[in-house]
Amino acid sequence: MESKNPPRFTLWKQSSLAPERDDEESGSNKEDDSVEGVDPGVRLMYSANEGDLDGILEVLESGVSVNFRDIDYRTALHIAACQGLTDVVALLIEKGAEVDPKDRWGSTPLADAIYYKKIDVIKLLEKHGAKPLVASMHVNHAREVPEYEISSEEFDFSNSVEITKGTFCSAFWRGTEVAIKKLKEDVLTDDEKVKAFRDELALFQKIRHPNVVQFLGAVTQSNPMMIVTEYLPKGDLRAFLKRKGALKPSIAVRFALDIARGVGYLHENKPSPIIHGDLEPSNILRDDSGHLKVADLGVSKLLAVKEDMPLTCQDTSYRYAAPEVFKQEEYDTTVDVFSFALILQEMIEGCPPFSAKKDEEVPKVYAAKERPPFRAPSKHYAHGLKELIEECWNENPSKRPTFRQIITRLESIKNIIGHKRRWKVRSLKCFPNLEALLKRNHSNLSSRGNSSRSISSRV
Repeated sequence: MESKNPPRFTLWKQSSLAPERDDEESGSNKEDDSVEGVDPGVRLMYSANEGDLDGILEVLESGVSVNFRDIDYRTALHIAACQGLTDVVALLIEKGAEVDPKDRWGSTPLADAIYYKKIDVIKLLEKHGAKPLVASMHVNHAREVPEYEISSEEFDFSNSVEITKGTFCSAFWRGTEVAIKKLKEDVLTDDEKVKAFRDELALFQKIRHPNVVQFLGAVTQSNPMMIVTEYLPKGDLRAFLKRKGALKPSIAVRFALDIARGVGYLHENKPSPIIHGDLEPSNILRDDSGHLKVADLGVSKLLAVKEDMPLTCQDTSYRYAAPEVFKQEEYDTTVDVFSFALILQEMIEGCPPFSAKKDEEVPKVYAAKERPPFRAPSKHYAHGLKELIEECWNENPSKRPTFRQIITRLESIKNIIGHKRRWKVRSLKCFPNLEALLKRNHSNLSSRGNSSRSISSRV
């Protein structure tokens, strides 16, 4: 029943690869909305475009192939995918439609659904075996494949563990457990997210430091695209703080040095500093030796391009975002210094900043020049630690110290704490009863003071 010279069925929404494509929203045939007396195959296409299930069934029952193609090799499934008509797509597949037919430009129904951002149709086509044509970073020649490229067939996901919901998971690669960040299912329809993936990948290639998660490779020539990094099974700082609560000052300072060294390395990248932009406990991981590594550069960017993609609170963790981010003002590396101050204080206090408030409320508090209170004993903030935190979260970004300055001061505080601990240990070794004697004398002095007060009161 198919015509020897099939006509062209022209819509506003055309093939995603057609050079003459017009992207205006419309669902009607541009030449003539009437289907009387036209080719039966075109009637099938028209019914698919209009979402007319009864019309589709009527045409198919008349003997027209569900895989009828017009002069551009377009099928009814292409048309329904462009329009996002899931019920039509489901019916056509049920009636035997091929899920991956290519039109004259090489576009498939899935490629069209991706282009027009028809998420439900994408899911339905993939459920029935449709495959994306190529990855968004696909190259035309083998010699152009990047050195870091890993074949997706090399990964063993049989014992995969979800690291963060919907984004990170573990897998085995060449006998080693690795962490994998996959593009979510809606990313292929979002140019900004694809660009963010490219940017994150570009940044990872520049970075190699013991306090930054190590980049191992990526999958860019097939879908889903992935970034592969080392796997740190001890989890993130957020989970650690939930278990441990407030940390000893010595441990908090040691952790703070790890974070400062990692972020400081990013800030000193040449020729342009790298802003992390989302520094918070969930994005800081623990390695097997107990040290910390900065992770998740998803919103990180080179300072040189910051004006093109300004940070917003939607991109970052509200509770740790600097006031200038909330206000959508110009920013620089000092936004990471502000976040660092909040993390350091949280490690000492044992609870997130302004924990009684909802996440989205906290930036407004920072913008009003309020800061989390210091509730821990003052000795936990000794040796200039409190003053350092206050300088780091200064309202004026230009008055915040650099991470190089922060590292110098933290090392000094660490040495003082370590010296006192060593002195105490040596004293106890030389005078094993010294601590008990000091406690006893303190108790005697206290009791004498109480007796004196008692005598005074009687007199």
